[in-house]
Amino acid sequence: MTSPEAENQLPLVGIEVPSQDGQEPSPAEPRPLPRLKPINRQQMILRTVMVEDLLEPDHPARALWELVEGLDLSLFYKDIKAVEGAPGQDAYDPHLLICLWIYAYSEGVSAAREVARCSEYHPAYQWLTGMKSVNYHSLSTFRVQYKEALDKLFAQVLAVMQSQGLVELQRVTQDGTKIQAAASRRSLHREKTLQKHLEEAQQRVKELEEQAQQEDRGQNARQRAAQERAAREKLERMQAALEQLAQVQKEQAGQTRPEECRGSESEAEARKMKHSDGSFSPSYNAQLVADAKADLIVAVQLTQACNDQGLLEAGLDEVQRVCQQTPREALVDDGYVSRATVVETQKRKVELIGTGQLDQQHDPGKTARNCERRGVAPAFYPQEFRYDAEHDLYVCPAGQPLPHRGVKDDRPGVERHQYRAKASTCRGCALQAQCCPPSGKSGKFTHGRLIVRSQNEPVVDAYVEKMKTPEAQAIYQQRKRLAEFPNLWIKEKLGLRRFRVRGLVKAGCELLWACLAYNLQQWIRLRWRPALVNQAAA
Repeated sequence: MTSPEAENQLPLVGIEVPSQDGQEPSPAEPRPLPRLKPINRQQMILRTVMVEDLLEPDHPARALWELVEGLDLSLFYKDIKAVEGAPGQDAYDPHLLICLWIYAYSEGVSAAREVARCSEYHPAYQWLTGMKSVNYHSLSTFRVQYKEALDKLFAQVLAVMQSQGLVELQRVTQDGTKIQAAASRRSLHREKTLQKHLEEAQQRVKELEEQAQQEDRGQNARQRAAQERAAREKLERMQAALEQLAQVQKEQAGQTRPEECRGSESEAEARKMKHSDGSFSPSYNAQLVADAKADLIVAVQLTQACNDQGLLEAGLDEVQRVCQQTPREALVDDGYVSRATVVETQKRKVELIGTGQLDQQHDPGKTARNCERRGVAPAFYPQEFRYDAEHDLYVCPAGQPLPHRGVKDDRPGVERHQYRAKASTCRGCALQAQCCPPSGKSGKFTHGRLIVRSQNEPVVDAYVEKMKTPEAQAIYQQRKRLAEFPNLWIKEKLGLRRFRVRGLVKAGCELLWACLAYNLQQWIRLRWRPALVNQAAA
């Protein structure tokens, strides 16, 4: 059966179509079959290709080749063993490999095998290679082999952009983003499990050594050597995982119980981090410092820190190392701001713009718990003591003075003024048991009552007052647009949500390639293509 809709549809051939004037339709002639271009996949074609014409004049690959050609690549060339007049296979040109990786990351390709496949059919890769294929193993090795040379390359690219007015270092922003490590979530284990796996690996190595001494002729020597190598590598990974776990336990002391800390057995340097979706996985913390002029990345660091606290100082050091210049102003969120950071940026003569609760706000509940634990009665809690600003002393509820005894500078950015009564005065007071009961193992009273008044250093108070002004708040409103844009671009556009390589150093190299690709994409958009348009117009 056919539906009403199908009955209303008119086929192409053999149906009499009623005329519009109500007359009887005339028989329609059969419509000829359409003539289409055939597709023959069984034929062989010999085709002439002009490699230079594979890409249009304003293609990004041409811009990459042109820029890299003018840089100093001597560090990439110095370790090449194939030289003129000596036997051996020719090496791949580092100029080519650099352009291949930068272009691949700009297109969201981060696998060495995929780059090698693209060089066989993709016009941009074919133009770069001159229609030659590139071995994936050479690509994979080159990506992580030249850390020092890659740092210098990044600095040279920034120097070019700075000379063209894209980098000013008047205002920089810093923001961190967590990128998953190559290790799986299942590789995270507690100390008890890692210790068990270590013992199993030690036992496996011992068994293989005993088998080697028995000269088992039924087993191939090459296979036995591979098994021994794999067993030793696993043993080394277990030892490294336990060493890194001890460091994690030290870092998280007081926050997480030691038996609850976890380490990755396949990538010991990775840390368990929480991501925006609420999941936990082995990850690294990528710290990117961007110049506010054109959102170009001027410093890159890959850390094991689970948060951003205390990382601004390291970011400023990296900017100084790469650009040979200290920025005038740093714009960050509250995750970076602390009293120590305010003091440090003041020493560096860098104006800090950020948030953070740096006002001296005392927690009455915490104070009450501490006093209750020491046996102090509520009538003698610190807030019950009256401060005499004229004479700079405290007066206890019993009317006894607590003069100023000195300042303790054990916390950066905070002055802790100590006010202590005489021991003889408190010893003769009838309310001593309620105000300052004996403490310690001896149970004897040795010191008078102590009150500590904490206040910010002047530089911290000045920062707090500055951030209350409309001008500072207007600058801070720009932070999200400036600081988070490079992180978002690298993750969404370049696809770097998970590293392809293992280890802090190698993952840091991969992050540098992605940041190079990001910077050059912006340079092509802002400088290279407009220059081509101007040349064509001239």
